[in-house]
Amino acid sequence: MLQLADFEKAYHHTPVLHIPQLEMGPGIYWIKGANGSGKSTLLKAIAGIIDFSGNILLDNTSIKKQPVDYRRRISFAEAEPVFPEFLTGREMIALFMTARQAPTGQETPYLDSMQMQAYLDQPLGAYSSGMLKKLSLLLAFMGNPSLILLDEPLITLDTASLAVLYDWIRERQQTQGASFLLSSHQPLEQNTLHISGTLHVADKTVKWIPG
Repeated sequence: MLQLADFEKAYHHTPVLHIPQLEMGPGIYWIKGANGSGKSTLLKAIAGIIDFSGNILLDNTSIKKQPVDYRRRISFAEAEPVFPEFLTGREMIALFMTARQAPTGQETPYLDSMQMQAYLDQPLGAYSSGMLKKLSLLLAFMGNPSLILLDEPLITLDTASLAVLYDWIRERQQTQGASFLLSSHQPLEQNTLHISGTLHVADKTVKWIPG
């Protein structure tokens, strides 16, 4: 279960997001909101990338009191990923697999299903936005996180790749019980994914709508 209590994030002393209390059980959740509403801010705070006031707990593990254990449980793919341009895709995957203590060969079916093998040894500076997006999504699935955060995962992906991503999400939830938070301007294919609920981010707060 993910719990936010007395959550507040401000930039330059201006509050941008305030969530008094929010609890989400296992499942797949869709975060909706206009540009600048705070969707990415919320995901980055949950991922432990930016600081905030209040507390966040995942399965009773506090990001403030047990930050290392908390971050081990979470993966995050940014909307517009940025990686060191001198590394190759293969090297980036190896780094993440080591950090995530991922099992040997875990990356292979993901690489094959997204047809990424052909450019793995190219430097990341030569990757297109679509290639970077696929890599970022793959990295988020490495290891065994209990919560996977995907910020605008549908952008820059073609139709075939979107279908593959939905397969990844469904398979990971069914086989390992992982939960997902997905922010997206585009409608999610709810016939493919069972959405447990929707979070509408607006007016500096979050409105919860059960699925």
